[in-house]
Amino acid sequence: MHTVSARLPDRRAHDPAERDAPGPVRPVRRRDRRGRGPRGPLMPATMPAYRTRAQRFDDLVLDAVEHLERRWARQLEGTEFAVEDVPPSNPAPWEHGGVPLGRYFPADSGLPARIVVYRRPVEARAHDTLDLADLVRDVVVEQVAHMLGRSPEDVDPTYRDDGR
Repeated sequence: MHTVSARLPDRRAHDPAERDAPGPVRPVRRRDRRGRGPRGPLMPATMPAYRTRAQRFDDLVLDAVEHLERRWARQLEGTEFAVEDVPPSNPAPWEHGGVPLGRYFPADSGLPARIVVYRRPVEARAHDTLDLADLVRDVVVEQVAHMLGRSPEDVDPTYRDDGR
C-alpha cells in the first residue's frame, strides 16, 4: 500500500506581485522515489569487468604503441594513434581484399600523421584475449611499417605474419 498526498495549488502563480518571490526551499533529495539510497557502481573498480571491452582494447593499442616507441620514438613523434569501432564504408583503393583492421593516414595540410585501429574487425578475428593482444600489436606494427616505408619485420622483430 502506498500513500498519496494531495498537491495544493501554488497561490504565487496567480498573484503578479508574488510570482517572482522566492518559493519555499525544498530539501535536497537523499533517496530515490522508492526510499532507497543513492546507487553505487555496479562493479567495484577492483574487478576485471569494471572496464569495458572498448577500454581494454584501447589499453592494448597503447601497449603496442609504447612497445614501438622504445625503438622508433623519433620517427613516431607527432603521430596520432586512434581507435574506431568500424572502418568507414568507403574503403581505400588498396583495401579491395576485405575489411581493414587498421589504416594509416599521412600528414596532410597541417594535420599530423594518424594511425587508426578498427576495434570490431580486430576483435572478430581474434580467438581469445591473448590472440587479441598479439593481433593488435601486429596491426599497429603493420601500420607503422607502412608509415615508415619499411617491412613489419624491420619495425618489430617479434612481428608474426600469419595471413590474417
